[in-house]
Amino acid sequence: MPRLILLRHGQSQWNLENRFTGWVDVDLTDQGEAEATRGGELIAKAGFKPDVMFTSVLNRARRTGAMALEAAGLKDVPVIEDWRLNERHYGGLTGLNKAETAEKHGEEQVTIWRRSYDTPPPPLASGGEFDFTTDPRYAGQDIPDTESLKITLERVLPYWDSAIAPRLKAGEDVLIAAHGNSLRAIVKHLFDVPDDRIVGVEIPTGNPLDIELDVDLKPVSARYLDEDRAQPLPDLS
Repeated sequence: MPRLILLRHGQSQWNLENRFTGWVDVDLTDQGEAEATRGGELIAKAGFKPDVMFTSVLNRARRTGAMALEAAGLKDVPVIEDWRLNERHYGGLTGLNKAETAEKHGEEQVTIWRRSYDTPPPPLASGGEFDFTTDPRYAGQDIPDTESLKITLERVLPYWDSAIAPRLKAGEDVLIAAHGNSLRAIVKHLFDVPDDRIVGVEIPTGNPLDIELDVDLKPVSARYLDEDRAQPLPDLS
């Protein structure tokens, strides 16, 4: 049966500064690098040897995956990058401090933008500092100007179906190094988590989520490799 490990990137500089990051390409902090390395050590201890690693085009995920593979002694694993595994696009909130945004718009409104399943933040204005339409990584792509978790799932799922699932169905083991919301979208799909519950599923940074799948890619078992930092998992029953 194929194994899938989901690895959320370590702490980034904007995580530390409590800012909405989304698609902005910020780097890992020293803590984030340590989390990535620790994730790789846990992967090695679990005896996991992926046939391929998928990641986003954002450095904090790419570096987390690379550092984890190096720490696990798996530097020759092929890596596939795709923007559809990017973090959720936070639209007009991008770059803003979360606490200051709550003071301006109210805690209730910001909670809706952050935690509701299908209500996206205001769209990102074109031509500004964080206008990603000019980024060559997205050339020719119909990229969003804001996303809810629902919209994030709608762009992650086709990539899962076309690129990742076929590798798993062929019996390959897969590592995905990505972001809180793109990984949450995959968890929602795999575990069939209801809309009103998925927003409460939190995947800890740097703690590999090891999922064993059956031939139909339904989870048979799931566990966090760092049990001391484990979070509640969706019900497998």
